[in-house]
Amino acid sequence: MEKIKLFIVDDHPMVLEGMKAMLQQIAYIDLIGTATNAFDAMSKLKSISIDVAIVDINLPEITGIELTAKIKKEFPKIQVLAMSTFKERSYISQMIQNGASGYLVKSASREEIEEAILCAHEGKLYLSMDINTLDINKHIQSPVPVISTREKEILQLISNGLTNTQIANQLFISLHTVDTHRKNLLAKFQVNNTASLIKLAAQHQLI
Repeated sequence: MEKIKLFIVDDHPMVLEGMKAMLQQIAYIDLIGTATNAFDAMSKLKSISIDVAIVDINLPEITGIELTAKIKKEFPKIQVLAMSTFKERSYISQMIQNGASGYLVKSASREEIEEAILCAHEGKLYLSMDINTLDINKHIQSPVPVISTREKEILQLISNGLTNTQIANQLFISLHTVDTHRKNLLAKFQVNNTASLIKLAAQHQLI
């Protein structure tokens, strides 16, 4: 399989070194770079291509919660995994609401970190086993939006990476109709971009 390109943001050198050593043992992960603060991270992300960023919540000056929002705004294709010693629901829900694809505690095992990275890369939501998943899911998940058969069909094609024009050609409908359906889907899922739409649809197992 193609390697998952990874980036880590953490202000503790020992954590970074430990993560580097562990990740080097996983053949399908390529650690592209690291940063110790939000400014350094945003600067580096402009010049490299990555798939998943692991972001510590407790960063100096700009928190990981704020950094996650910045990453998702400027680099929407990057999946963000939150990492922290904290287990408070408010931190976790804020990270998820800002676009994070999952939440890891720093005591997580190598197997758990691997699973979290794979889940994030596939656009699925991952929560650390140390967290009361049931409570968190109640806290962060909204009801499943009701969508029509046509909308579901278009949603699937969007998740497959097709453009509006390609969808229109495949379904023999007008470009305007596809655009209307896409806008309706964004509104129903209460999101502002396609990446968030796909992630939420995957969470609800609609694609």
